[in-house]
Amino acid sequence: MSSLHNSIKPTKEYWIDDETPWEQVAEGLSRQIMGYDGKIMLVKAKFDTGAVGNLHKHYHSQVTYVASGEFKMTIGDDVRIIKEGDSYYIPPHEMHGCVCTKPGILIDVFSPAREDFLGHQQLDLKTWPTNEK
Repeated sequence: MSSLHNSIKPTKEYWIDDETPWEQVAEGLSRQIMGYDGKIMLVKAKFDTGAVGNLHKHYHSQVTYVASGEFKMTIGDDVRIIKEGDSYYIPPHEMHGCVCTKPGILIDVFSPAREDFLGHQQLDLKTWPTNEK
């Protein structure tokens, strides 16, 4: 694990929805960071119809559960319509993004924690895990 991830302190044990602020990250797109340590992070993302999760990639592994709504999801060259109850896995360094077609919520799990969501610059790692001690 990177020294940055080793320095990330674990959060409190309970996150109460009504007590957790939403952060607007784009037009029609907000997120709640629900808990983390350096190894893992849980994030809830709320999309309005038409909101876009821009195509991007990162070295983190990602698993996402569609809690509600409907999305046109792109992972690599594969484009599918996903809806409530579906989930997907995004390997490290895979281009991905979505367009919300019906308002909804995605529950994201990242490993390791998304340091850029915590105010750090995203590490430029070509492989994960690293051999850094």
